[in-house]
Amino acid sequence: MTNTPTHRHTITPAGTLRARNLHARRRMGPQSVVTPGRSGSRDRVRARWPSLVALLLAVAHAAPLYAQQPEPGDERTVTPHDTSSARSHQTLFTYRDAILGAGFTGLTVAMLPLDRRLAERLHERDSSFNRFIHRTTQGVEYVTTPGAYVIGVGLYAYGRLAHKPDVADVGWHGTEAVLLATAMTGILKGAVGRARPFVSNDTNAHDFRFGGGFTNSDRQSFPSGHTTTAFAAAASVTSEVRRLYPRALWIVAPVMYGGAALTGLARMYHNKHWASDVVLGAAVGTFSGLKVVRYSHAHPDNKVDRIILRTVVAPDGNGGAYLGFALPAP
Repeated sequence: MTNTPTHRHTITPAGTLRARNLHARRRMGPQSVVTPGRSGSRDRVRARWPSLVALLLAVAHAAPLYAQQPEPGDERTVTPHDTSSARSHQTLFTYRDAILGAGFTGLTVAMLPLDRRLAERLHERDSSFNRFIHRTTQGVEYVTTPGAYVIGVGLYAYGRLAHKPDVADVGWHGTEAVLLATAMTGILKGAVGRARPFVSNDTNAHDFRFGGGFTNSDRQSFPSGHTTTAFAAAASVTSEVRRLYPRALWIVAPVMYGGAALTGLARMYHNKHWASDVVLGAAVGTFSGLKVVRYSHAHPDNKVDRIILRTVVAPDGNGGAYLGFALPAP
């Protein structure tokens, strides 16, 4: 006769299970108990800081690639060849731009309650992240301003003198994007009138005074002008590279946007801007760069480009040069 094994299922009463859990917690000791308070809040900020920086980098890097994708059925938006066709009448702003703008807006709003804590965290001298920012942001701000203008004008001049229209195109559109972004940022700075972090020693991130930025430079914190310039240059150059040299995009985009993000962190580290200032500056700069390139190549006969990009430089035979402009007819 074969013995059939019998399976027994033991049901543990709920009270026994709770007792076991209580016993396990007691064995873990008092070090496992978390006491809420100021240290807990600081630890949460420390945990969030790398994630927020990574999120800013990810949004900035994805912005040009996302916004420059052609609309469904609209594959000819970037490089038109026949200006008499419908492509010269394409919409400047699309639903993709609305999504991108909503993302930047949401990130800016999310940063506002964290501005003061992030500023305190960034300036903790015993922080490894503080030491990293100190080492990597040396001189970054000067590369951005006035560097962006010098590089843009230099590329434009070289392109015109060497008869390289693509180089002149990149230099001019980069400069144009920076000028547009700077104008918008200047208006916002003056109207919002937000006090810079050093004014209150990082203690009051909500000091706004309408119109105060027009008369007081200490109230020109929102948004960050250096960050705006850096992201405008990054967006325009990346968009042009995508159009002209698509195989180089994977190198150019991380370098340009990584440098732009470092500029924003440098402004925070030097106590000139809050985190939300940097995020909004990145948004204004990115949109400026994307829209300038998009509009210019969808409307190649616009008056500004016809004057700037058709400038003629020719030797005069006496060691000098002639400078000629092709002015559009009224």
